[in-house]
Amino acid sequence: MQSRAETVEPDAATPTGVAETRPGSGTRSRQGRHQRWRRDRILVAFMVPGLLYYLIFHYGALFGSALAFLDYVPFLGLSGSRWVGFDNFARLFGDADFWRATVNTLEISVLQLVFFFPAPLALAMLLHSLTHTRIKRFVQSVVYLPHFISWVIVVALFQQMLGATGVVNGFLADSGLHTVHILGNPDAFKPLMVAQIIWKDTGWGTIIFLAALTQVDEQLYEAAALDGASPWRRFWHVTLPAIRPVIVLLLVLRLGEILSVGFEQILLQRDAAGARTAEIIDTFVYFHGIQDGDFGLAAAAGLFKGVVGVLLVYAANKISHRLGEQGVYQ
Repeated sequence: MQSRAETVEPDAATPTGVAETRPGSGTRSRQGRHQRWRRDRILVAFMVPGLLYYLIFHYGALFGSALAFLDYVPFLGLSGSRWVGFDNFARLFGDADFWRATVNTLEISVLQLVFFFPAPLALAMLLHSLTHTRIKRFVQSVVYLPHFISWVIVVALFQQMLGATGVVNGFLADSGLHTVHILGNPDAFKPLMVAQIIWKDTGWGTIIFLAALTQVDEQLYEAAALDGASPWRRFWHVTLPAIRPVIVLLLVLRLGEILSVGFEQILLQRDAAGARTAEIIDTFVYFHGIQDGDFGLAAAAGLFKGVVGVLLVYAANKISHRLGEQGVYQ
């Protein structure tokens, strides 16, 4: 014999076709939300600073995009400045310095994509292969440290090593060899920028890849090894397919920042190599907007950079969907 609780259908509809609401369901729902808020209040508190940062400096800053369509005068403000429409964009696209900065930005971005993007994956594979727990933690701590060093110190270290009076040139001079000023060489500037970011951020970039590698089933490696697969075959047929969604996600996000190659890093070394080689879009915005006071032109360049980034993320996400991956969003 069925009990009353089993015979009652809580989701049954009334004769009028409207679902019947059980008494007290709204109260229980509110109580459940209140309990979840009390349970997660510490996590919410930790989330608030990051949320405020993005609201103020990313979403709030979008209102400043109006400067790109104004002959902006700080003393007059947004409401008092004259509307010029797309005149700032016409000046921007007719400026040879802007296109030179765009080309430099793209060249550095491509070098970073080719040489820096795979570096964290390679280092994560090496760290994942370590079996001794203490050694693994020690190596992880060492490779993470450069990420927390400011670019001012990093650039100073490279100047002490590769500058005109650095350690390398001192050794060459003592050996009677020809000295080389690497930091002041325009041809070596872009590869040097990539080498610096590889040294500084490769260890930090391994965190996500290490987390993905821990999810790979070890039995797959054992089965592949029993079938005679070499380490390279195991990497190609087991590791890469398992972490491919993570790689695609990071690649899509990286394409969205392809016009951002490190403002502080470039600014600190721009004068050594010359503006023709070292000027990027971010430094172009800084010098024209902050130093020259041409806020409309600088805002137009920043808005152009943002629009290109959005389009690249959208296109890369669509391509990832066609390849069967989830991408950043559905």
